Parts: sequence; structure tokens; C-alpha cells
Amino acid sequence: MGDTVVHLYKTPDPDDSSAAGEGSALTLVTDPPAEPPVPVLPLWVRSGRAIRTAVTHETTRTAARTVARHTLYVAGGTRIVARRTWDGRTAARYERFMRTAEAAGNHEAAAEWEERGQRFREARHRRRMDLLHSPLDAAKGAAVSAGMGVGSLVLLGIVMAIATKDATEVVTPLMAVIEFINLMIRIVQVVWGPAITIGPFLALLALWSVGAHQHAAPQWALPANVRSGEGEPITPSIVVKALRDLGVPALRKAITEMGDAGASMLSPIVIAGCGVEVDVTLPSGVSTNEVQQRRRKLAENLSRHEHEVFITIPTAARTVRLWVADSGALDEPIGPSPMVTDETLTADYAKGRAPWGQDLRGDAAALSLYQRRLLITGLSNQGKTAALRALGLWLALDRSVQFLMGDLKGAGDWAMFDGLATTLIQGPTDEHVIQVTEMVEGAADEMNRRLTAPPGTVFPPLIVLVDEAQVAFMCPAKDEDKRPYGGSKSNSRYFMAVRKIHNQGRAVNVLMWQGTQDPTDQNLPKLVREGAHTRASLALGTESQARMALGDKAVDGGAAPNLLRPGLDKGTVVVASDGIEIPAGQASITVRTHYIDTDTATEIAERAKALRDGVTTLHVIERGEDRDPLADIASVFGAASRLFTQDVLKRLATLNEDAYGAWTPGDLRRVLEGTGAEPYKSDGRMVVSRDRLARALAGRDADGSASAAG
Repeated sequence: MGDTVVHLYKTPDPDDSSAAGEGSALTLVTDPPAEPPVPVLPLWVRSGRAIRTAVTHETTRTAARTVARHTLYVAGGTRIVARRTWDGRTAARYERFMRTAEAAGNHEAAAEWEERGQRFREARHRRRMDLLHSPLDAAKGAAVSAGMGVGSLVLLGIVMAIATKDATEVVTPLMAVIEFINLMIRIVQVVWGPAITIGPFLALLALWSVGAHQHAAPQWALPANVRSGEGEPITPSIVVKALRDLGVPALRKAITEMGDAGASMLSPIVIAGCGVEVDVTLPSGVSTNEVQQRRRKLAENLSRHEHEVFITIPTAARTVRLWVADSGALDEPIGPSPMVTDETLTADYAKGRAPWGQDLRGDAAALSLYQRRLLITGLSNQGKTAALRALGLWLALDRSVQFLMGDLKGAGDWAMFDGLATTLIQGPTDEHVIQVTEMVEGAADEMNRRLTAPPGTVFPPLIVLVDEAQVAFMCPAKDEDKRPYGGSKSNSRYFMAVRKIHNQGRAVNVLMWQGTQDPTDQNLPKLVREGAHTRASLALGTESQARMALGDKAVDGGAAPNLLRPGLDKGTVVVASDGIEIPAGQASITVRTHYIDTDTATEIAERAKALRDGVTTLHVIERGEDRDPLADIASVFGAASRLFTQDVLKRLATLNEDAYGAWTPGDLRRVLEGTGAEPYKSDGRMVVSRDRLARALAGRDADGSASAAG
């Protein structure tokens, strides 16, 4: 098989008449190899494949589901009608409600249902006793009615006979009634046969209608649009069924054995924002974490997506709190921030709360920032900077608050704070990390200065904000003493400066705010993340990252930023803090933050600048160069026409801690003496005038030019 066959033919010469002429030519002809034969399958194999294709075809499966669905509708309708009939003729309904009230501890409601059940039994007993006497009473009534009816018909016949003078008219009304009764009997005789035949089919149709209306068939048999159940309202029966099918054997067994089919486990279902909330008291032998670990399956059993179901642990023992969103509600945006809609809004660092967004119940979520260190983290491009910036913008509306800012991304997200922050460093390079580190170290020195001040001294809030702080922790640069700027060792400069502020800064209103992304032990050391009072997290990748961001207590209590949807839940943060109102028993709360774009943030920043006298923002940290004290004093005034001497000293210290951090009012007076810009008293306070300083500088420059010319 497959070999080439060669044939040799002798072709006669056309000019040669002989059959075997010498001029004959030889022709070589080759046959191609034969094609292999197609194997023929046995008939039973081909038939089996055809049957399997027919059985598994989508049309066949759809037809089978349709037949099963409508058949099961009849069975389900029969069950529903039987249950309704049983409840209507017995006290089972009252018993069920009474047991549910007792299980919930509502003894008053249980007593009321018991009383209603007793009244139902008494009324039923009276009806049954009346049935014993009703046949005799009915017979007597029928006899009396018949006698009166016959008498009335005879009397009518007499009247007709008198009127027509025909004695036969006496029985005419009576005969008419007899003929009517005979007609009714004939009609019944005609209809009875078909009614007996059609009646069962009508009964089945009625039962099918009840079952179809209630979708009384298994999920696999229902149509796709019904089977999905998306948007289906949450009812007690749906919640109990979802818990029963959760895959916890002890829970399923307990629900099956409950006389009320599990209704006693549930608190009343209440509307909570764009969803509903219900507390579930678990039966003995079922732990709360068994339910928490099956969040996705529970959500699917409730016909919801995983992100639309939140499970938390309230104060009551062996209880889980379920919040179930209306289908698709969490994909709808929330309204604008009050900072956008109310241009007169101001902030109060000590007593106010920042309007950050809305919780899942739809209530306003406001965060207190008073003496609280803050850490916010999440994956890249999830809205971390916008959420952190919203807090900074609100706090900027309190004119007493000072800012030192480092943006280690450098994309301009914080550019609107130029003129609000005394220091604003923007950029991702190692040099920017060095600048930010020295800024934080300067804040630590300011903290130490405040700590050594006389008792009772009140200090303005100083917020040290570093966005993309993971860049600082991962920086490989070292100083001239070989001390690393990054890292988390005892000689790591940025880490140690942050630790110093965490240890004692709160007492003198020096607070550290940090924003990081994709947290690990390397880019967010444990001592730093656990030093924050307010910890917030956007979407994360793993539960271990969620524990780094929020702590074990919050995650064990139901916090799950790792279950937020990257890209879809932008701006949604899970917050663990005593600065925000969290429902009793919970360790965290989920907040959908207001988004404020860069242009709008710039407008809010301009309003904040209008509340201040003017702030000179430094973009680099000066180190080691010769200073011109008179020029530096003039540079710290900003738009202010005059400043108290104490404010001048504070601004000089911020400008350069090494040069001016130890200055006293005497040092300031010494430098200004003889310049014409000496401090003077106004309203009982020593002040320095910007205009006098400008004239002093102008006069000094003119004298210098004249000397050079001479």
C-alpha cells in the first residue's frame, strides 16, 4: 500500500506500417500511490456518537429544562396550595410566629401570637359545633321557605285566574317554576360529563399557575433571566436558604432541625443606605469565621456579586452582620464633596471632622484628624493620592495648620499646596528622597524644641506629609557617614526620623501622614505602619497585605481591602481608626471617598490661601551655605505687612533650622538694630514691619553700590 507502480508501453511509429516497427517509442507511465482507505467505524459507535451529540446539544438541554420546569411548577404549586390550606385551617401559622418571637427574645410578641392562636382555636371550635345543628336548621328553613314559596305561587295563580277569568291559570306560576327546575337539570346533565373530564385539567392548570408565579422549581430548571436572580430583594427566606447552602454541615443541620426553618436566627432586615442589613445569630457549633471565609459563596447564594456583600462581627456573641447592597448600587458614583459645594466651608483641626465620603449605609463619613498620625495605602492607581489630598485640603482651611510636604512621585498632584506648605519637595529621585529625609528630620528637631518649651505652651499643628513614602524606605543612597537614607535599620535616617515623630510628636501637634502603595515589610516597616492612629487601605492584592495595612484586629473583624475590585472600586477605602464613627462591635468601616480632581483641588487651595497672610514655600532644603540674615528675615514675610517677632523666629527656623533654630528675640533685635527696621510694639506685642525691612535692604544695597563705585 502506498508504493508507486511503473508501466512501460511501446508506442508504434506512425510512418511505420508494421505492427512492431523499429521506430517505435517506449513510454514510461507511473501511477500515483493509492490513498489509504478511510476506516469504517462500526454502526453502534456511529450511533452512540450521534445520540451523545443529540443529547448534549443546547436545544435538547433547553427542551429538557422546559419540560422539567413546567412539570415541577405543578408539584411546587401543589405544595404551596397545601401549605396555605394547612395554615388557613390550623394554628400552625400562629405557632410558627410564636416560636420565632421566643427565639428572638421578644416575649411580648410571643404572648400576642399565643393569644391570637387561642382566639383562632375558639372560633374554629364554634364553627364545628354549629355544623352539628346546621342540618336540622337547614331542613326546617328549607321546609318553611318551600311552603311560603308554594303558597306565594298559588296566590299569584289565583290573582291571574281572577284577572283572566280562567281557572287553569291558578297553576300556571307553579308549572313555570317546575319547568325552570327541569331546564336546570337538563343543563347540568349536558355540562356534567365534560366538566368531569375537563375539571382535573383546570385544577392542574391552577396549580401550575401558582407554581409558575412563585418560580417553584429548582434553579437549574428555571429560565436564565429568573435563574440569575440579579436584583432580587433580600427576604428572610432567601437569607436562610443562602446560609443553609453555604457548605457548613453543622449550620445546614441546625437550620433543617429548627421548627421555624431558621427564621429565629435573623434579626429584622432593615434598609441601610443602598442595601439592607441583617444580624444572623449562628447556632451552636458554627463559628463566625466559617461564614466569613465563604463570602463569595454567600454572595452568590444571595444573587449578588462578592463585592456587594460585607460580613462583619458585631458585639453579640456568635453573630455575624450581613450588609447586602442593592444590585449594581456600588457602581454608582456618590455626590461631590462639601468642600466643592460649599465655598464658605472652613475647618477646625481640634473639633472638626473632615468630610471624606459616605459609608455603605449612605451616611456621611467624617474623619477627625486631631492629634492622629495617618497611613493610607493601596495598589497603584486606585485613588490613594486623591483620598489623602482631600484630607489635606480640608485641614488647609484651618489657617493655624502648617504643612511640610514631600511628594516622591513628582507628578504635580500636590502643586496646589505651593503657597500653603512651608516646604514642598516634588520628585522621585534619590536627591528628592534626601531632601524629604532632611525635611522630616527638621520636623523632628522642631518637635524636640516644642517638647522643651515651658509647660502650657500651645503649638500650632504641624503636618509632615510624605506621599509615595515607599520610595524613601527603598532608597539606596547613603550620606557621607555611610548612613543609609532608606531601609528600616537603627541607622536609617528616614525611618528613624519618622519613628521619633511617632514616639512623641502627637503631644506637641507634630504629626506624620504617609501614603504608600503595594505594602511589604521592606517598603513599609512594621514599626512605622503600627505607629499610625488612622490606617486606611484601598484595594490590595492579598490578605497579608491587608493585615499590613490595617492590622490583624481589623482583618479578623471582617476588614477585607483585598476583596475590593482594582480599577472598579477606585477611591473606596477600608478605615480602622477611632477618629471615625464605626458601628459598635466592628473594627473597621468601608468608606467611598469623594473624588476631587486637580483643578477643583486648586480652587479649594486658593480659598485656603485667602485665609492666610501668605506663606513662602521652600522647594529645597538649604544646607551649610552662608546666610544673609536680613534678606532671610524679609523673605519669610510672604504677603503679610508685619509679623509678630515670635512668628518671624518660627518662620526663620523653618527656613533653616541649622542657622536660625536656636535664635531668640534678642538675636533678632541684634540683627535689625541700626537698620531702621528694629522691632517695635503694636497693641502690646513686638512686631517687625515688612516695609521697613524693604527700605533697609534697599538702603544697604545702595550703600554697597556706592562703595563699589568709589
